[in-house]
Amino acid sequence: MTGWTTVAGTGKPHARHENGFAEIAGKFYLFGGRKVQPVDVFDPDTGQWATKSPPPMEIHHFQPVTIEQELWLLGTMTGAFPREVPLDCVFIYTPKTDTWRRGHPIPESRRRGGAGCVLHSDGWIYVVGGIVDGHHSGTQAWFDRINPITGEWQILPDAPHRRDHAPALIVGEKLYYFAGRETGRHNGTDYNALFFATVPEVDVFDFASGTWSTLPDPIAIPTAAGGAGVLDGRIYYAGGEAGRAEAYSETQVFDPVSGKWSLGASLVCARHGTNALVFAGRLWICAGSGARGGEPELTSMERLDR
Repeated sequence: MTGWTTVAGTGKPHARHENGFAEIAGKFYLFGGRKVQPVDVFDPDTGQWATKSPPPMEIHHFQPVTIEQELWLLGTMTGAFPREVPLDCVFIYTPKTDTWRRGHPIPESRRRGGAGCVLHSDGWIYVVGGIVDGHHSGTQAWFDRINPITGEWQILPDAPHRRDHAPALIVGEKLYYFAGRETGRHNGTDYNALFFATVPEVDVFDFASGTWSTLPDPIAIPTAAGGAGVLDGRIYYAGGEAGRAEAYSETQVFDPVSGKWSLGASLVCARHGTNALVFAGRLWICAGSGARGGEPELTSMERLDR
């Protein structure tokens, strides 16, 4: 059977949105989001949820990366809407010891939240876009990288478009930065307007040439804050939020070979404000919000079978 399926489990995670969702050593970690909440861990072999330690502070609006069995968070916010504050350092969770710690500092002039974040095979973490002043102002096209071993921070050429609440993914030797919105376009004048400021263009960074380009075809349904992952060389982008009251359930599939977008199976439950993860050849998504903004927060998890 193909399509999205709701995954039942023993127990359930905490309802949350603007959270992280990632896999390490065959277990799924649901963490962060608005408020300070415990880490929830799902074992896909047993279907059991377990509860672990909360972070020492509120953390939200990030795309986590995995570094040697640890979850690293960059481009992260803390605090309440609409003037959330970007963290001044990398934030790290170690599942083996169930502990949180501060990592390398982030240069003051490059701090932002809601950024795309991805690990490349060269060992560097790449951070793109984001917004410097919560949901108020300052969406950026910044592009940077950090060496997780030394903490060295390098500033790279800006992306073609400013955006935040957007995922970054690598396929082959290209980084794709797509969807999201320019939240800061309204400059604090009308917070409702931010939901309409979506960015449809698809920006691509070529690691071989060190240059950015924008693809001819934009994403079919522009939304922000959907969950994304790579399966068999294709990008899957599920859910999101935009100008309408309801969250989106559509799954949009991008083929880097053809440069075209197509529609895949729809989510069982529309959602935004969460990540997706890839495990055992499937895409998984959990939690998030079922409507524009922060309510209702969800606990359900879905799996895409193809």
